[in-house]
Amino acid sequence: MSNPVTNRCIVLGVTGSIAAYKAGEVASRLTQWGAKVDVVLTEGAQHFITPLTFQSLTGRKAYTDADLWGGEGHVTHVGLGRSADLIVIAPATANTLSKLAYGIADNLLVLTVLASQCPLVVAPAMDAGMFQHPATQAAVRILEERGAYFVGPAEGRLASGLVGRGRMVEAAEVLAAVRWLSGRNGPLAKRKVVITAGGTQEPIDAVRVITNRSSGKQGYALAQAALDVGADVVLITAPTSLIPPYGAKVIKVRTAAEMLDAVLQETQDADVLIMAAAVADFRPRVAQSQKIKKEREIPSLELEATPDILVEVAERRAHLGYPRRVIGFAAESEDLLANAQSKLQRKRLDMIVANDISAQDAGFEVDTNRVTLLFADGRMETLPLMEKDKVAEAVIGHLITMLI
Repeated sequence: MSNPVTNRCIVLGVTGSIAAYKAGEVASRLTQWGAKVDVVLTEGAQHFITPLTFQSLTGRKAYTDADLWGGEGHVTHVGLGRSADLIVIAPATANTLSKLAYGIADNLLVLTVLASQCPLVVAPAMDAGMFQHPATQAAVRILEERGAYFVGPAEGRLASGLVGRGRMVEAAEVLAAVRWLSGRNGPLAKRKVVITAGGTQEPIDAVRVITNRSSGKQGYALAQAALDVGADVVLITAPTSLIPPYGAKVIKVRTAAEMLDAVLQETQDADVLIMAAAVADFRPRVAQSQKIKKEREIPSLELEATPDILVEVAERRAHLGYPRRVIGFAAESEDLLANAQSKLQRKRLDMIVANDISAQDAGFEVDTNRVTLLFADGRMETLPLMEKDKVAEAVIGHLITMLI
């Protein structure tokens, strides 16, 4: 698998806003991802940024209205529009939104959109009050009804110095939307994949918890890899500082019990459950409602077992047949393969990902992992040390084989 944007033909429209500088980063990153990026600048955009900038970033010709009336004449917009897998307009001014909505085809960019048959992503950018104006909102409604995807605008300080809604979102958010849309027709299209991530927290008192070192990086990487191949992803996440991948339905939980409830609810009709979260095995039998003061006698902590999510999933799966496939994780500090094999059998998994958390370059709190994949049919595959996103791609690759 690879980034779904690779080899895509993408038209990037740039209109007359100070936010045009952000389009440079969008063009650069799409090109790095392997896309063929054709940039179309409106007359207004050229007051802020030049075609040469984009030609330098993409290695391809950047188009302006001069090309519409040049040697190629009327076929320029048809060629650009028909060859595009996706059109992105970032930034999109109020003027351009209205032209798109009402088909006012007086420049190369709007003509290209009208000639296209592909998805349209729009990242609005305009000053205070303009996005909320009834005329702009009418244009937005029309474009959304036609299937356009809007990213932003965001709240913040605007070019006028006023604060309000109208800032173009950052390039990363535009890129995330492009990546998500590019993968929609992948091999897991219309498949519901539930993924858990992060380390649960079990309260001791009002401020303290029992938790673990899980960062959630592997679970979030799995969510992105599943989105890249078209899956409808539900990410059930314990507290983490990570930003969820664009396009995932995110359910935030804290405790093992909350994660169990969310998993049972979401897997009733799911094709897959990937249990990548590090769920606490124990919790305090009684959590104090107030902070325990250190001036008092040092308290003793009585623990009890938390619910075993995969056991409960296995029991319900035996009766209902859902989720169709279950993949677990085994984070072990000793007897890695023996413990993973036991968990695979006891919890009736289709596959388990075993990783040795005693290794300094793998497991918790790092960007790499070294894992062994064990399958219900007895097969075993050991992967070398690799980035967690590559581990995620390997796991999702096997999942595709299981489902198709």
